[in-house]
Amino acid sequence: MQQVKKLVSKKELKSVYGIPYCFAQIARLEAAGSFPTRVRLGACRVAWFAHEVEAWIAERPRAA
Repeated sequence: MQQVKKLVSKKELKSVYGIPYCFAQIARLEAAGSFPTRVRLGACRVAWFAHEVEAWIAERPRAA
């Protein structure tokens, strides 16, 4: 059976996952290879795979 991959919108990056960056900074991180690559859904719509965003968050260093 094929596993369903959840997509995360730009809004959900901030509201659900608490990523504090503006969309321009996210684009810069993507270009540098430091953030998961977006999936183009249409002419004006993009999203990210939730499991990739969650893995990126888990890799972040935590403040003591």
